[in-house]
Amino acid sequence: MRRLLAVTTLMPLALALPGCKVMQRISDGSYNNAVTDGVVAELADRGIRLEHRPSCETQDSGTSVVHVRCTALTSTGEDVTVEGVADDADTKHPRETYVVTIDGREVLRKDCLGLGCH
Repeated sequence: MRRLLAVTTLMPLALALPGCKVMQRISDGSYNNAVTDGVVAELADRGIRLEHRPSCETQDSGTSVVHVRCTALTSTGEDVTVEGVADDADTKHPRETYVVTIDGREVLRKDCLGLGCH
């Protein structure tokens, strides 16, 4: 959670700087990586194994809201989808929500993913 909080706090700063496309890609990549790590850990805790790490894309709304969508397959071939949103992403206390579905069934809804979550 601390890593995800740090990434989501720093990402909007990089996005706000003019001409910083490289920084935006780095910030998006860091956020996607943190979400991916969190999803892998959360699903493993529930006995769900993935074939590969999820592939994530970040969608910046141009405001303090950041969306992320990830896809993967379980080791048994079921589709995994992660939909996440971070509101107030440019503050010290973003409000995050993540929903993980497997073949359309919701298996997880949390405001934090991975280590450090309570």
